[in-house]
Amino acid sequence: MKHSLSLLILFAGLLIFSACSDTAVSNSEVELTTEAFNSEAEKRAPAPGDQTIADIVVEAASAEEDAEFTLLLAALEYTGLTGVFTGGDQYTVFAPVDQAFVNLVEALSGDLDSDILENDRPFAAIDDLLGDGAVANVLLYHVAEGRRAANSVVPRNMRAKDRKISTLLEGASFYVAFGGTITDIAGQEVSITAADVSASNGIIHVIDTVLLPLE
Repeated sequence: MKHSLSLLILFAGLLIFSACSDTAVSNSEVELTTEAFNSEAEKRAPAPGDQTIADIVVEAASAEEDAEFTLLLAALEYTGLTGVFTGGDQYTVFAPVDQAFVNLVEALSGDLDSDILENDRPFAAIDDLLGDGAVANVLLYHVAEGRRAANSVVPRNMRAKDRKISTLLEGASFYVAFGGTITDIAGQEVSITAADVSASNGIIHVIDTVLLPLE
């Protein structure tokens, strides 16, 4: 319980730390219900947007109301991966919401070093537990090369095979089933809750759980 409380306090600090911009962004037009996902996935791929993936994540994290991706941004900054998403190379990012990161760290809280939790961010404690670079590897597992809209990620019907998504983490992939359900290496079933957030250098699909490249 003490570890869990410390984690929640540290994450609250990250939320405050990340809310440093007055620019708000709303992706309500791309939010999907489960029932609507299949029809949405059949639409034509969206045109590139004006902002980079990094811009979208930063603005969503800094929104005055309903801020999101604050912990994804903190993880990117911790690992130094933010710059990957500022250039012209095209990527598809499966972006976990804030609650997904909170759930992950709470699940690991009993095994995390309390001293590291008290003196550093939770991501440092995860690296200490799972090995240096673990957080970076987890993030890379959420990214695929190229611009892949929902219609090329999700199978078109129930009879179609699940689609394999190869990620930037070498040798690691996951599968997407009809309806937008992802199965990762850990065997988790993860839902795509919003699709086709279009950036100038790729596409973001929002997911409700952190994908894990661990058996």
